[in-house]
Amino acid sequence: MEELNQVESAVNKELKCKDCAGVLKYKPGTPSLVCEYCGAQNIIEASQEKIVEIDFNDFINNKFASEEKIEVITVRCDACGASTSLKPNVTSDQCPFCGNSLVVSSGSSNSLLKPKSLLPFKIDRNQAMESFRTWIKKLWFAPSDLKSYANNADRLSGIYIPYWTYDSNTTSDYSGARGEYYYVTETYTETENGQQVTKTRQVKHTRWIPVSGHVSNNFDDILVVASKSLPEKYANRLEPWDLENLTNFNESFLSGFQTESYQVDVKDGFVKAKKIMDDEINTTVKKNIGGDEQRIYSINSKYNDITFKHILLPLWISAYRYSEKVYRFLVNARTGEVQGERPYSWIKIALFTLAILAVGAVVVYFATKK
Repeated sequence: MEELNQVESAVNKELKCKDCAGVLKYKPGTPSLVCEYCGAQNIIEASQEKIVEIDFNDFINNKFASEEKIEVITVRCDACGASTSLKPNVTSDQCPFCGNSLVVSSGSSNSLLKPKSLLPFKIDRNQAMESFRTWIKKLWFAPSDLKSYANNADRLSGIYIPYWTYDSNTTSDYSGARGEYYYVTETYTETENGQQVTKTRQVKHTRWIPVSGHVSNNFDDILVVASKSLPEKYANRLEPWDLENLTNFNESFLSGFQTESYQVDVKDGFVKAKKIMDDEINTTVKKNIGGDEQRIYSINSKYNDITFKHILLPLWISAYRYSEKVYRFLVNARTGEVQGERPYSWIKIALFTLAILAVGAVVVYFATKK
């Protein structure tokens, strides 16, 4: 614990207000830290350093051990397994991913690959809450207490989520077949007014022609979430992110928010990135084959000039418990886009079904009375 206290003390010292020595927190949408006691704004000094991509193969083979690391104090949630950083001067907290209680005394100090850049929070908790409420209003058959749950702004936790971005130039050799439609006139008979009538019709057929070829693709900033704590399909739906506005990493932007440690390393992240690239390569191959239909028999792709970035992206997240299950809601803290695992009230569904049946019974009753 002595090591934890030393790290925490160093972080807290950097986040003291220059006027009153109070705790500073980053104010979303601004370049400033704000003192929660005197309200003074402390400008975060902007870095002019260029954000660069890291050579993937060189990093894996030679530079991982020497790459700059960051010392992070984290607590692992016993319920869902998420590892999140602690806020300064906090002795207990709740896991933002499942709502389980976290105990600071169980924290550990980890040396992790330092992010090179991030997108700071742009919308504050109140703005995120408004987007959250609007989203909830559109949910049919949602539990009644979900709306009251959404009226409490404290239900949302601000957290930075780790991501990898990958660039690559790919070359792909393929084999397949191009399908070209052609039409054949067929004769058939049918009965009209008791008489057999002979008619003709055009029947579509497909002629398959073997093909092979070569295509190239350039991929930029393929985004892969490095967290296993989020429902991935909903996290992906929060895109697009304005990655052109990435700023150099500065711990000041993290003040007042939690940060999750990456659980997907850079090599496993690239495996996921390749799947995304392969979908686009398949589309490119089909366009290259041409024709009316396409069949792909094989694709052999090479991934060249692979580079990556380790970045942090901001989310407002909430964990709602209903019927012994946790439902997570995510708000993109740059755009306000909301995604989540929505709960259903089976009582409301049952009552709605009964109401429909009752209306149907009334309609049948009056129809039979005529």
